Amino acid sequence: MKLTSKGRYAVTAMLDVALHQDNGPVCLADISERQRISLSYLEQLFSKLRRADLVSSIRGPGGGYRLAVPALDISIGAVIGAVNDSVVATQCKGDKPCTPRGRCLTHSLWNDFSNKMQDFLDSVSLGELMDNSEVIAIAKKQNMVQGMQHDILNTSRLG
Repeated sequence: MKLTSKGRYAVTAMLDVALHQDNGPVCLADISERQRISLSYLEQLFSKLRRADLVSSIRGPGGGYRLAVPALDISIGAVIGAVNDSVVATQCKGDKPCTPRGRCLTHSLWNDFSNKMQDFLDSVSLGELMDNSEVIAIAKKQNMVQGMQHDILNTSRLG
């Protein structure tokens, strides 16, 4: 079982928005820079996140994205589901027979595992992640690096 990059990137980007939206709408270019996720990929993900009413968009200069509901009310499972990702561990993905003869011997094991994984992801919110000391430390470091990169770019333009 593997969570795809689509789900991982969506969670990462949503956490980035949650951590930075107090300064106003968060633009995808900033998320792309901080998280090293392609801008075009973020555009695809945020289109789905917006349709799922997890984020709202603000157009124009200074625009970007904000969470549509409080971070404590957004589960990681909802974010992953919004981008059409899943954590199904069965080889058959649960929607067809495992083998030509029907279910495999371990189908119920992997199906139960998938359900427990989904329950776990549904029980963790973006708000809880925002309070995690490791997340806070990493976000501070990313902000510092991003600030230094902007300073270097602005200095080179002036000089």
